[in-house]
Amino acid sequence: MSAPRKDDLRPMPEQITYANLLFYGAWAGIFLLLVTYSLYLSGVLSPHVDIAVVPQHWGRGVQEYLHATKSPQGWAWISLLGKGDFLNFIGLVLLAVMSIICYLVLLPGYIRRKDRVYAIICILEVLVLSVAASGILGAGGH
Repeated sequence: MSAPRKDDLRPMPEQITYANLLFYGAWAGIFLLLVTYSLYLSGVLSPHVDIAVVPQHWGRGVQEYLHATKSPQGWAWISLLGKGDFLNFIGLVLLAVMSIICYLVLLPGYIRRKDRVYAIICILEVLVLSVAASGILGAGGH
């Protein structure tokens, strides 16, 4: 059995891009969370649900909370991005979508190298994560 060549041990350029995107994307998401949460706490943007009301509904189920606070379900929160308590969802979405973006960055390299197994894994990951986030199956996209 021959020893692996040095070139075989180096990461693909797409893998380096993946790592950099994930690193900077995660920090951008965290930064957005800090900024939008600060806007919420400072009262610059009025909340959809007053902070004093939130503890009154902690013990309730999700559906009861949504009904009592007239909060949207699924992706309808996008219509409330002007409200302080929903603005911070932008950072959460960025953190969640980073995996999909990173897999899409890897895909061309695997296709170019004719590495079908990894290309299929990337495609399946993107599909599964996208379907889960979409709420199509009724279990995700809260």
